[in-house]
Amino acid sequence: MTTRNLHPPFDLDGVTAARVVVRPGPAGVTLSVLEAGPPAGPLVLLLHGFPELSFAWRHQIPALVAAGFFVVAPDQRGYGTSDKPAGLRAYHLDELAADVVALIDHYGRSDAAVVGHDWGAAVAWWTALLHPARVNHLVAMNVPHPTVFEHTLRTSLQQLKNSWYMLFFQLPFFPERAIRNGGAGILQRTSNPGSFDDDDLPVYRAAWRIDGAARGMLAWYRAMRFRPRPPSPRVKAKTLVIWGKRDHALDFHMAQPSVDLCDDGQLLMIEHATHWVQHDAPARVNAALVAFLSSSPTA
Repeated sequence: MTTRNLHPPFDLDGVTAARVVVRPGPAGVTLSVLEAGPPAGPLVLLLHGFPELSFAWRHQIPALVAAGFFVVAPDQRGYGTSDKPAGLRAYHLDELAADVVALIDHYGRSDAAVVGHDWGAAVAWWTALLHPARVNHLVAMNVPHPTVFEHTLRTSLQQLKNSWYMLFFQLPFFPERAIRNGGAGILQRTSNPGSFDDDDLPVYRAAWRIDGAARGMLAWYRAMRFRPRPPSPRVKAKTLVIWGKRDHALDFHMAQPSVDLCDDGQLLMIEHATHWVQHDAPARVNAALVAFLSSSPTA
């Protein structure tokens, strides 16, 4: 079921807000989504990461629509005005990937292009691994293939140090307070100057202060204890890895090994960009997305 003509907490020309019920029943959730572009166009799902929401794709949606794609950007479960189920198992990667498949089903498609950044990229990788027939193009931004990340955490002291915040997020209460009160500082300190401006930050602050949102967002990290192994490390979907080289949390050396696990993969390294690559270099990312998503999928 979709309820249309809702109003998002921000203005994007040509974008419609909707509420989509995915996987009805006790295990199901309702997600808030942004829809844009010709409904008959190829479906592109845009999956945001932490601590963002669908608004993260404000620079990409117009470019993809202009290229003829039908774009759907959800607030993923736990975020924004989407449902925030209780219990950490609700944020298991299998559940998050099932949301993606349910969205593809909701729009009447057999498959879709799946684009993700940060945690959204982790979900995109996992969806392509668990449901290869449902993903025709995969784009992962600044998050490695799950097998590569697991190996790097075991073998790289530097990456382990860089991932300290994941341990902090396991604590009760304090991380929620840090997000509600200091999330804007996190975005600004770790991105290039001007990538998040005074018009953007109020949208994020409002989303973080929604009842249950901070808990829901952090549940993604707290559910990492249930981190499963993929059935096979090989990715069959045509894949583009985009990486901002100045990412201080995730080592860029994980990018090429991730591509190497793809049957048809390529890497775009953007030298001057940080972890927030689609905000730091929107024109470069948009051109790469349109060119890649317009190419034929792997046979």
